[in-house]
Amino acid sequence: MSRIWNFSAGPAVLPAEVLEQVGDELLDWHGAGCGVMEMSHRGKAFTSIIEAAEADLRELLGIPGNYRVLFLQGGATQQFAQIPMNLLPAGRSADYLVTGSWSKKAVKEAQRVAGPASARVAGSTEAVGFTRFLDDGEIAVDANAAYLHLCTNETIHGVEIDCSRLPKTGMPIVADMSSHILSRPVDVSKYALIYAGAQKNVGPSGVTLVIVREDLVGRAPATIPTVMDYAVMAENGSMLNTPPTFAIYVAGLVFKWLKRQGGLVEMERINRHKAELLYACIDESEGFYRNPVRVADRSRMNVPFTLADPALDAAFLAEAQAAGLASLKGHKSVGGMRASIYNAMPTDGVRALVAFMDDFRKRKA
Repeated sequence: MSRIWNFSAGPAVLPAEVLEQVGDELLDWHGAGCGVMEMSHRGKAFTSIIEAAEADLRELLGIPGNYRVLFLQGGATQQFAQIPMNLLPAGRSADYLVTGSWSKKAVKEAQRVAGPASARVAGSTEAVGFTRFLDDGEIAVDANAAYLHLCTNETIHGVEIDCSRLPKTGMPIVADMSSHILSRPVDVSKYALIYAGAQKNVGPSGVTLVIVREDLVGRAPATIPTVMDYAVMAENGSMLNTPPTFAIYVAGLVFKWLKRQGGLVEMERINRHKAELLYACIDESEGFYRNPVRVADRSRMNVPFTLADPALDAAFLAEAQAAGLASLKGHKSVGGMRASIYNAMPTDGVRALVAFMDDFRKRKA
């Protein structure tokens, strides 16, 4: 069987050896006589799976002991509502930094939950087309805000920031890390809450990681749905109801795969190299390809780019597909192209894309 180089933004490529292990265990997990999808989530077998997944995630990220790890459903989009439900008390506000489509959606949903006056835009780069992160002088926070929300990697626009450059406001920071979590080391202690949909860099769609500081758990009003209360989910080990068992199982295998690669320090080295290869191809194309993001804010995971002549877009995509390079079409809101080069995308896949791009430019320029 021939596999494509899959540059999809999500659901995205998974490590080949993880998929092979899933195939081997699909009908019979470790002699249980059935697969994980068929197990009771209350049984000892699945309990061992979810406990191992949490332990490995804690080790990879160095999660402090005073943080709870939750495996939830509903995707990051559900967290846009669940976060203010749990962390935004009556009479307080929350500040949002809007640096791309996902942070824009997050504040819009928070305003539906808490009201427009309670979920404030404390800074936005929409006027410059979401082509960079905010500079310090562009952020105006409310001293009464319960938390500051930001998206540390905007999947659509390709804007990324790491924790060494976080705004210094003194308030609890809530971060959507959906599309770059586990791609580099992170100082979890700098955040009050981290959340991430799994389907980009962790595993298949269906499970959402929430890493929340203990002192923020248990603040939700009694009026919110029980399943939306972090405290209830924490008390029940993420299993108030049936969790996404198969997605958690595969995520756990990915965590073990990451440990075998050398952990997040080694993954950062690999990811930096892959991104450098692709950005060099774009920057050295004499304008044939262009990435609009300020260099200091360029994402290592999601690389949007345009062709100088948009009339060539269709040919680029068709020829790339024929060459086994798939899912390169940019998001409909921005157009152009986008290559997502997550942890599981091998360096050889990026080299194949760069070789194709160089050849296409030579033939079409």
